[in-house]
Amino acid sequence: MTESTELHPEDRKIVTLARSARARNGVPEGAAVRDETGRTYVAGTVSLDSLQLSALRTAVAMAVASGARSLEAAAVVTTADHLPPEDRSAVSDLGGPTTPIHLATPDGTVHETLTTAEDSPAGA
Repeated sequence: MTESTELHPEDRKIVTLARSARARNGVPEGAAVRDETGRTYVAGTVSLDSLQLSALRTAVAMAVASGARSLEAAAVVTTADHLPPEDRSAVSDLGGPTTPIHLATPDGTVHETLTTAEDSPAGA
């Protein structure tokens, strides 16, 4: 488990961006990812009759559509206590199995940092 005060400033930034996307759009989740050049992509949950995407999968899709070749980190702000396997897979597909995913509560507190290379939270 990683507390939010222990985050690198660039990781704190993507948590803040994810938090503001969630609040601004009034959606269940906000997410942000940082690519290999330091660019960030921010998204909220997509919930249409014909399209359902989590905030994290949407942010990864935005990065891919913008030409990102890899991810350095991801953050999700949600009330859920875990991420679906599809979210972790999307990050792994672009960033690799060791890309950190910071899972934060709506107040921005990171309660878990995980990767797709493990079955449990980092540091557990």
